[in-house]
Amino acid sequence: QVQLVESGGGLVQAGGSLRLSCAASGRTFSSYAMGWFRQAPGKEREFVRAISRSGATTCYADSVKGRFTISRDNAKNTVYLQINSLKPEDTAVYYCAAGSTPRGRPNEYSYWGQGTQVTVSS
Repeated sequence: QVQLVESGGGLVQAGGSLRLSCAASGRTFSSYAMGWFRQAPGKEREFVRAISRSGATTCYADSVKGRFTISRDNAKNTVYLQINSLKPEDTAVYYCAAGSTPRGRPNEYSYWGQGTQVTVSS
């Protein structure tokens, strides 16, 4: 198993930036593709970005193209999500997840963190 803990969320004004982190423990971090999802109140969980085991391949949702960047540091067992030009509609709980392939479907991922809240004020 792998345990995931997100951090870095908070309250930020529109146009600002945040960097979310997800620290992994347990089995070898580099064995997993990693993804970030988000869930706003009353909405379904939404795919944001994903990255392959080596970091060579990433994919993204069209809604965040150009603003959200995913990266990973396998030596530190951590995956990051850099969020720029934040908008009020980015307000959500952000989750990281570990799975076998860097795809956009939640059921592709076996392990999930508890989430970190991002709130963007207008």
